[in-house]
Amino acid sequence: MIIKDILIQEIESLTEAQLAEALEQIRLIKTKKPNPPHRKGSGKPILRHAGRWVGNDLKECLERVYTSRGLAEF
Repeated sequence: MIIKDILIQEIESLTEAQLAEALEQIRLIKTKKPNPPHRKGSGKPILRHAGRWVGNDLKECLERVYTSRGLAEF
């Protein structure tokens, strides 16, 4: 059975309120723009800041990291 036939069977069992909701969803699907293809990031924006620390709280931040991390669970 093709998808269109299955959809028709499902539609025939819906109430009027459900049909209105289904119609709204179908219209949303039809107007939805496709997502552009995803490109992998190069990481260059992050590397631009690597090795740079601004401020005088590096030691405090590192201590906070060490005291708040726990064991990894897999």
